[in-house]
Amino acid sequence: MKKLILIALLCVSTISFSQQKRISKTGKITFEASVPSFEEVKATNTNVTFVLNPATGEIASLALMKGFRFKVALMEEHFNENYIESDQYPKAIFKGKIEDFDLNSLTAGPKDFIIKGTLQLHGKLKDISTTAQISMSESAISIVSDFAVNASDFNIAIPSLVKNKVSNKINIKVAATLK
Repeated sequence: MKKLILIALLCVSTISFSQQKRISKTGKITFEASVPSFEEVKATNTNVTFVLNPATGEIASLALMKGFRFKVALMEEHFNENYIESDQYPKAIFKGKIEDFDLNSLTAGPKDFIIKGTLQLHGKLKDISTTAQISMSESAISIVSDFAVNASDFNIAIPSLVKNKVSNKINIKVAATLK
């Protein structure tokens, strides 16, 4: 009888555990606003938090703006002080939903899903719709996506002095492994 109760408890806990939120605190966001023939304007943040609710397909991420690293320290300083104003706007937040998400349909090979949500950056909100490649290994869900936004959509001014060296269009790549 004790074995039967133990097996039933294990089954119930496995079912409830599989529906718990999946989290990553080591997600990666890379953005690039480079213009051909000029120095690369690119940064990466490898400490981005992602949360996925597998039961609903809701997804959220948070990136601290001071976590972005550039090859050139002066670019990083200008990014934080002049462009993104990290002291006033310390984080970027995305909240959205993966359309038609079904955890049971995931395989080791990536499948395309549409993610729709809102990106909050520099005190502004912008609706985002992008395709993401999502796959699942034995212990984790991997999400990879890329999309573009305009700096002007977030009231991020590019001074006329460097307007021809920094693109208004910012290409963003996202990668996370949620456990």
